[in-house]
Amino acid sequence: MGERLVDSYDLIVFDLDGVVYLVDRPIPGAVEAISQLHREGRALAYATNNASRRAAEVAALLTGMGVAASPDEVLTSAGAAAALLAEQFPAGSPILVVGAEALRAEVRDRGLKVVASADEAPVAVVQGYGPEVAWADLAEGCVAVRAGARWVATNTDRTLPTARGPLPGNGALVAALATALDRRPDVVVGKPEPALFATAARQAGARRPLVVGDRLDTDIEGAVRAGMDSLLVLTGVSRPVELLTAPPTRRPSHLAADLSGLFAAGMAVPDDAVCGPAPTGAAGWRVTGGRDQLSLDGAGDPVSALRALCGPAWAAADKGARPRVVAASTEAAAALRELGL
Repeated sequence: MGERLVDSYDLIVFDLDGVVYLVDRPIPGAVEAISQLHREGRALAYATNNASRRAAEVAALLTGMGVAASPDEVLTSAGAAAALLAEQFPAGSPILVVGAEALRAEVRDRGLKVVASADEAPVAVVQGYGPEVAWADLAEGCVAVRAGARWVATNTDRTLPTARGPLPGNGALVAALATALDRRPDVVVGKPEPALFATAARQAGARRPLVVGDRLDTDIEGAVRAGMDSLLVLTGVSRPVELLTAPPTRRPSHLAADLSGLFAAGMAVPDDAVCGPAPTGAAGWRVTGGRDQLSLDGAGDPVSALRALCGPAWAAADKGARPRVVAASTEAAAALRELGL
């Protein structure tokens, strides 16, 4: 059967939204997978861009779902942003917070003064996701940044996964302010910046960590920037069509339908990117074709078919092409339908 994926790594760093839970409900199979990792004594960490909860709140939420977690295993973009501000400004400096109470609490705990108005001359504006953020909050941030305040964003996720589908995330709110200011934030703290992953590895003393995420633009790109292997799971935001057109900076090392892939062999995305008359493939699937068209043949599970398609599709993308994918068998047609291709 080969070595299980998890056996090659000494730390598993999980994204949360879309990987472990969706809002406040565990994703099917996630509790069981993480519980097995605990039984095996694996080192775990959780890194989230969501700045609306503190580490202790996240740990409590996970524990309530049946996933035993401690606050020191959780790294949030809110905590990282507050730490950065404390490094850059002296204690007591006024900071305008555009975000949730969790972000305000993190800033206070670092010895900084939280203010709510640009009239209080903040030295920085820190912006993070909060469901109650309104136009008035963005307006204060706009005035403060125009007056010279340093603008720090916890993250720029365009969407966040919910039970109703992807909804506007902090990136959408940052974009509103960026449009008004005609500029980007001075600093973005969360993924795809590598700091959260690097901190998790340093705290665990890990030499070979694996990042597990559902987003190519944050989790996977962040892992690439941090020089770490990654596992993309298809339980959250990124879809198969995005994976096949991903640039090199957003290509995962491994691909699985969900967290059960940690305990299986053969999750690696084949790195042979040969695309031509000689077939390439994985787990019962064969792919032939070139720049204009890729043909999928064989039989197997749909995610294995997606793995087989990645190498040839990426090779074509690197040459500026976007080949269409066609089925050469009824099994292949069924797999492509399930993948939305």
